[in-house]
Amino acid sequence: MAFPKSIGLSVIVIIVVLMGYGASAGDFYNDFDITWGDHRARIFKGGQFLSLSLDKTSGSGFQSKKEYLFGRIDMQLKLVAGNSAGTVTAYYLSSQGPTHDEIDFEFLGNLSGDPYVLHTNVFTQGKGNREQQFYLWFDPTRNFHTYSIIWNPQQIIFLVDNTPIRVFKNAEPIGVPFPKNQPMRIYSSLWNADDWATRGGLVKTDWSKAPFTAYYRNFNAVTSSSKADSDAAWQVHELDAYSRRRLRWVQKNYMIYNYCTDLKRFPQGLPPECKRSRF
Repeated sequence: MAFPKSIGLSVIVIIVVLMGYGASAGDFYNDFDITWGDHRARIFKGGQFLSLSLDKTSGSGFQSKKEYLFGRIDMQLKLVAGNSAGTVTAYYLSSQGPTHDEIDFEFLGNLSGDPYVLHTNVFTQGKGNREQQFYLWFDPTRNFHTYSIIWNPQQIIFLVDNTPIRVFKNAEPIGVPFPKNQPMRIYSSLWNADDWATRGGLVKTDWSKAPFTAYYRNFNAVTSSSKADSDAAWQVHELDAYSRRRLRWVQKNYMIYNYCTDLKRFPQGLPPECKRSRF
């Protein structure tokens, strides 16, 4: 199945900029620090590109220099090609500490010819267990694709090439904490997780294929200049009818796991936000 180019969410970015938000075009030298992996992580082409690599000795990672509280974060990734079984490319927002908040994209590698699994999760006050997993409707290793997070006081929207795949709504009125007070940094890492990543750990990393490399470009952040501005400006944004149709299309055809339907995992009853969410 294929959809025309998305137009449904472009109005969000336009409105945000007009209301006084700041947009920062990506320069990896200015925006990020390489935090581990030594030579396995590198910035090149004048700061336009970044790559992370994994070999049998170590993976690698980076983090943003700035913290963010609400906004839209975009990053283009080209994932590890070929036999990527056992590897995980993580791209996420997170605060720090035992009651941290976190918004996750994790790309679980697979054998050549099998699809990647896109794993998403939301942590609030240190609690996660809100996983949804998807296959992608394209090969994420052949070209760059855009992975985005829209985070406002009302909801978190996960997008792939501007197509919404998941919405996590603020359910504080029914007692579910929502990430809204802790600024978060952007993190990414490429690491070995062959004890669980591919078929529950049944398929191990083939180190004869190392090094494994993922590539990044075109980082962009549209964020609030202050918490007061963000609380006012992000209150009203919802998916339009076109984007809601796209969301249903992805979840019908490409979702492979949803914690909100896993009755065996929650024998005492599904989490309360599951009963409230349409998606």
